[in-house]
Amino acid sequence: MTGAWDFELFSLSGVSVTLGSLLKLVVLLAALFWLAGWVRRLTISRVLRRTDLDLGTRQAVGAVVRYLVLLVGVAIILQNAGLDLAALGIVAGAVSVGVGFGLQNVVSNFVSGVIIMLERPIKVGDRVLLSDIEGEVREIGARRTTVVTNDNIAILVPNQRFIVENVTNLMTTGSAVRLRLPVGAAPERDPDEVRRVLLDAAAQQPGVLAEPPPSVLRPTLAPGALAFELTVWHDPAHTLRQVLTSELNQRIDALLRRA
Repeated sequence: MTGAWDFELFSLSGVSVTLGSLLKLVVLLAALFWLAGWVRRLTISRVLRRTDLDLGTRQAVGAVVRYLVLLVGVAIILQNAGLDLAALGIVAGAVSVGVGFGLQNVVSNFVSGVIIMLERPIKVGDRVLLSDIEGEVREIGARRTTVVTNDNIAILVPNQRFIVENVTNLMTTGSAVRLRLPVGAAPERDPDEVRRVLLDAAAQQPGVLAEPPPSVLRPTLAPGALAFELTVWHDPAHTLRQVLTSELNQRIDALLRRA
């Protein structure tokens, strides 16, 4: 049995790799990944929890700590296995060839994830709008970010999209945001009456902030209809834009019919 474990599989950088040493290496790497995850959870839930950092910052720091543990751990394991890290240039060359032939997106998403964690243009708990995706950021990983939509569907978005595309972060300023609602009315309507109805609808609608106050604009004087724009302010952390838009439309329609 001992002879089977000592069977040489191949030689790397002058070091004989046997079945036993390869199995030992796999076990050590698996233990390292478990240890890195445990250190990350410990950092977030125990160490950083005592600070004033928000959840997104704690998770970003925890992820960086995990990568550092993995980097140092892999170097120590390979060095103890007798592999000269300086002599592994051929492996790095093979990896670079693989990157050139198909791993560009993987590397780009990884680098983008590091940029997101350091610069923090978005963080866990933010409500973002990216093309046709709108939802809450639940997790920022090394290669992808998990966004949970209003339908409670988790979408895994590659990190690269948050760097190269236009991203709307509704909670970056930490204050109210404005909602613009176009409204059309029949040409025979009294514009002052329509304006009063729109302001009444905004005042009666839960979720619309009193300060800054709602306002009614006339964006155009196109013939055939009266065009208005109701602007209201709301807190994106407590009010969904789609729900607020729908409820305001229903309230405006009911008040205009009643008037």
